[in-house]
Amino acid sequence: GINAEYGHYYITNNLSYKMTKSRSVLDVIGLTSLSQAKKETLLQMSILSIACILAFSARLFSVLRFESVIHEFDPYFNYRTTKHLVENGYYDFHNWFDDRAWYPLGRIIGGTIYPGLMVTAGSLFHFLNFLNITIEIRNVCVFLAPLFSSLTVIVVYLLTKEVKSVGAGLVAASMIAIVPGYISRSVAGSYDNEGIAIFCMLLTYYFWIKATKTGSISWSLMCALAYFYMVSSWGGYVFLINLIPLHVLTLMINGRFSHRIYVAYSITYSVGTILSMQIPFVGFAPVETSEHMAALGVFGLCQILAFVHYLQANMSTTNFNILFKGVVTIALIGAGLSFGVATFLGKIAPWTGRFYSLLDPSYAKNNIPIIASVSEHQPTTWASFYFDLQLLVFMFPVGLYYCFRELTDANIFVILYSVTSIYFAGVMVRLMLVLAPIMCIMSGIGISTTLSTYMKNIESGDQPPATAKNKKKAADYPIKSEIATVMVTLVAILLTTFVFHCTWITSEAYSSPSIVLAARGHDGNRIIFDDFREAYNWLKFNTPEDAKIMSWWDYGYQLTAMANRTIIVDNNTWNNTHISRVGQAMASPEDHAYTIMKELDVNYVLVIFGGMSGYSSDDINKFLWMIRIAGSTPEGEHIKEPDYYSSSGEYKVDKDASSAMHNSLMYKMCYYRFGEVSTEQGKPTGWDRVRNQEIGNKDFELDVLEEAFSSEHWIVRIYKVKDLDNRGTK
Repeated sequence: GINAEYGHYYITNNLSYKMTKSRSVLDVIGLTSLSQAKKETLLQMSILSIACILAFSARLFSVLRFESVIHEFDPYFNYRTTKHLVENGYYDFHNWFDDRAWYPLGRIIGGTIYPGLMVTAGSLFHFLNFLNITIEIRNVCVFLAPLFSSLTVIVVYLLTKEVKSVGAGLVAASMIAIVPGYISRSVAGSYDNEGIAIFCMLLTYYFWIKATKTGSISWSLMCALAYFYMVSSWGGYVFLINLIPLHVLTLMINGRFSHRIYVAYSITYSVGTILSMQIPFVGFAPVETSEHMAALGVFGLCQILAFVHYLQANMSTTNFNILFKGVVTIALIGAGLSFGVATFLGKIAPWTGRFYSLLDPSYAKNNIPIIASVSEHQPTTWASFYFDLQLLVFMFPVGLYYCFRELTDANIFVILYSVTSIYFAGVMVRLMLVLAPIMCIMSGIGISTTLSTYMKNIESGDQPPATAKNKKKAADYPIKSEIATVMVTLVAILLTTFVFHCTWITSEAYSSPSIVLAARGHDGNRIIFDDFREAYNWLKFNTPEDAKIMSWWDYGYQLTAMANRTIIVDNNTWNNTHISRVGQAMASPEDHAYTIMKELDVNYVLVIFGGMSGYSSDDINKFLWMIRIAGSTPEGEHIKEPDYYSSSGEYKVDKDASSAMHNSLMYKMCYYRFGEVSTEQGKPTGWDRVRNQEIGNKDFELDVLEEAFSSEHWIVRIYKVKDLDNRGTK
């Protein structure tokens, strides 16, 4: 970042003082013959190219350390659907009914997903094959997010350049290339919607800034197309379609509304809304749901305000004031009544649970436990802000200050983006992804302006001839060179620490695929835990093709993609009742659980257990959420969370655990035969390495299940559901 800013300043202001008579490297390669403007452009393109390469290469740690593999859970569904799209074409993909998901309900894929990610990867795959570049669709999916990260670097540069300057754009682009808050969702293998959605969002913002600056129809249409791409890629487009109207409304209040804003918003909203409604999953939501009403209301205000300006130009002041008061009163009453009646009749859908949870962080926990159970929906801690942003946390206010000091339409937009994204990122840790780009933009503005201010005060050996004016300034500011040197050195140190921090976080925290785990042994050697793929392959090759697998919803996408088996619930979480039924089975004693499993035609049950290996993200640690979700429906209202706590109100698995805990199906499946195992030296058998407790129920047998498979480190355990005895047997 500092090299970018310093290089730009150096070429612009000091190049003429650095010419020597001897032949330099620049003479040899012919750069000295270029004009000043061409040299600046060359330097800018060089810095931007390096940032793009850095953005791509910094996200390859996981591939270098493990292999080219899909990460996490949702990306496996995206990979499976992309593979279906490539093999069967878009028409079949659009009409695909997936009978392996949500048994016995199934899922209509084309109408329940945002297809932008799959279409992008499929198009890139076909394009590469057209060029006779042979590549697997899996590798396209693995490297798609790093590729779009490089494109995001370019868009951030263009956006910051429009808001502030070229130097600020180069600094911001360099930062977005390595900031952990963005890398967390864009490493190689993270084949999720956010991998391309951030690029789409920032591209839309860039076109919006251009449209508001020029009032051009072409830029407005480009903004609408970018918005359509965003809608097709991620449900987070709701943030975008509320931020742009908020910007327009703010400009109206500040008296900055003009024909440029009118043209830009009218075209962007109308064309963008029509295009977004072509996505089957979105449908008529832009004109029916509460999340989109603000955009519609601002669109109406634009038309009213434009009409008012027209009347004002063609009527006397007295007549206009009378008409204006009457029209405004009638319009407000009419709009309020229309909105109220439409909402009452159900024509305008209420806000969704996820949207409510953004406005009230406690809403999901109190009303929709399945949303609150997702770790990425939890509020963000202060440590997470520093962990994902580091230097940007401190430089962000500096950039915000400079934006407030020179208020323009574009600056007002990035200020609104900053304030809203900080709030939403604080409410939900997942939205740190939305905050990271604007933090880079604001920090880029702050660092660039700071360096530009102080670097011109640094004295060099070759200075222009002194004048009386310069001498007077030097007398008023006697140690300006020393102060400037200290400030520039401080910024350089901070940027260096930022680079080291980002590299370490990317390497250690965000480059480990959840499907393959790694740890260090006592001798320092790396140990690989490949239990997930081991278990999924066992299911694929050792169970009937029509076998139904019951597990908690976290593992549904991986089961269908890797084991190719029918599952009861998965990560889509669209049917709370169905998931609650699985939770009831897990929380119930064997006899009651057996009734539920037979009701769902379950053949095998899969659980994740970390007591032997020390893997903390196992089902015992998630069990309380299963209990809460199980008790959230009428069929499971008999399941109460306090029944699974010890007499002292603690969540335990030892001898103090409650009888409901000891007898639950989840407890028995995880700890079956575990009482015979010694996990740590000096500890009793049955010592749980995650909970640091000796299990309380060791000697038990399973009545309705039989152990079918346990992976090498017991992380994945699979049980077969026994068949009912024939009638008449004794």
